[in-house]
Amino acid sequence: MHTQRTALSVSVLALLTLAACGTESGSGARPADGGGTARSDIPVTGVAWSVDSVTVGGKKTEAPKGARLEIDPKGRVKADFGCNHISADARVEGDRITVGKPVSTQMACEEEIERFEKAATGAMGGELTAKLTGERLTLTTEDGDTIALSEEKAADLVGTRWTVTTLISGETATSVPADLPEGRAPHLTLSEDGAVQGDSGCNSFRGRAAVEGSTIVFGAVAGTRKMCPEAEMETERAVLAALKGPTTYTIKGSTLTVTADDGRGTGATATPSGAASGSRHG
Repeated sequence: MHTQRTALSVSVLALLTLAACGTESGSGARPADGGGTARSDIPVTGVAWSVDSVTVGGKKTEAPKGARLEIDPKGRVKADFGCNHISADARVEGDRITVGKPVSTQMACEEEIERFEKAATGAMGGELTAKLTGERLTLTTEDGDTIALSEEKAADLVGTRWTVTTLISGETATSVPADLPEGRAPHLTLSEDGAVQGDSGCNSFRGRAAVEGSTIVFGAVAGTRKMCPEAEMETERAVLAALKGPTTYTIKGSTLTVTADDGRGTGATATPSGAASGSRHG
C-alpha cells in the first residue's frame, strides 16, 4: 500500500463536522417504531449504519469488520467498506434514495476487501429503495441487489481506544498513512480519572483531559522523545496539534471527531476488541 496521503475535500467529511451533542447516538435520529414494522417514510439520514452484508447477483458476501455507511442530512453519503473512503451526493425522498456517482480515495486494498468494496460501491449507486425494520435497514437497487445494514450504537468516549484515521486542517482533511510501522498507528484513550494516553505516530504520550458536555480540554502532554522517519513525525505533529487545549467532539457510532477552535482536528475509529494495533483501523 502506498504511503502517499490522499486529500479529501471537506464535502467528503462534511458529516464528520456536523454540530451535534458529543455523545449523540444515531438512535435519536428516528422515533421508535414499535420494534419491527417497516415504514415507507424512512428516516435514514444522520444515523451511523454498520454494513452487515452485500448481495449482488444472488451472491451474499459478509462485510469486513468496521464497514459503515452514513447519509448526511445535507445530502451527502459517506461509506467505508473496509479500505477506501467513499462519498457521493444523495437525495432522500420517502423510501427512495438517489445516490450520485461515488468518489473514492485510491488506497491499495487486500484482494478480498477490494472485491467487497467494488460490489458494495456498485450497489450503493443509482436509485435505491429503503426498508427499515427495527434497527435494520435494507437498501435495494432496481436490479434487486441489496446492502444490509444495522444501526451502529455510539461508542463510549471514555475507556475506548480511539485509532486516528483522519487529520483535519480547516477545510482540508487527509487520511493517516495506512502503512505506518506495526504499533505506530496514532491512538488515544481517555480514562475516568481524567488521564489521556496513547501514541501520536512516533512517540507515546500521557496527559490530562477534562470532559464537559461536548467539550474536551486537553492539558499539556508528556511523551517519549524518539526521532522517526519524516512521514511519522509529520503525523505526530498533526495529531498533537489537534489534541491541545479546548476542543469540541462528536461521536457517531464508532467514529469520534475532535475539532479545535482553529479548525485543526482528528477523526478516529473505536478499535474493535482484540484488533491488531498495526491494522488500518488500529
